[in-house]
Order: sequence, then C-alpha cells, then structure tokens
Amino acid sequence: MICRIWHGRTAKRKADAYALFLEQRAIPDYRAIEGDLRVEILRRDEGDTSHFLTVTHWVSEDAVRRFAGANLLRAKYYPEDELFLLEFEPQVQHFAIVATEATPA
Repeated sequence: MICRIWHGRTAKRKADAYALFLEQRAIPDYRAIEGDLRVEILRRDEGDTSHFLTVTHWVSEDAVRRFAGANLLRAKYYPEDELFLLEFEPQVQHFAIVATEATPA
C-alpha cells in the first residue's frame, strides 16, 4: 500500500472555507478512484497561516496513476485552489505502508 501526502498553506482567515472546499470537492474526487482506501484532511494553524495535509492510502501505484496521472509524485490541483493557496508545491510525498493497526469502531 502507498500513503500519499500533499501539503498546502492558506491564510488562516481562509482556512475554514478551504477546509469546506476540500471536504466537498477533493474528498469525493479521491473516493471516486478505484483503489483509494482512505482520505484524511489534517489542519494545523500557525500564526496567520494554516497548513493542510491531505493523506490518502492507495492499494497500488496503478491506483495512484488513475488519480494523479503518469507522474506519480506531481501534485494535483483544482482551479479553485487559486482562491486559497499561498503557493503551489509541485510534488507530493509517497511512503510505503509497512505496518498499520486501527481500533475497531
């Protein structure tokens, strides 16, 4: 399995709206891809800036390609991101998931 992590920064005054955008637009986009196992959006406020991490788990590189295209490490952006983001980081990070455990619901 692959864990894909994207980082973005917004002005803190726009962070609530951006979080809502991610929930309503980005999460359904991820979930529509066969092979996406999980999506988490994390937020950390730091002064006047808010950091967002999108953490997704995928069954394989082929599944990531269905989402991101041929360049697996290239970040994927939406046109609406221009309203929120302070910069556009060109790449994401991938990690192999070597162990995991979850508490049953």
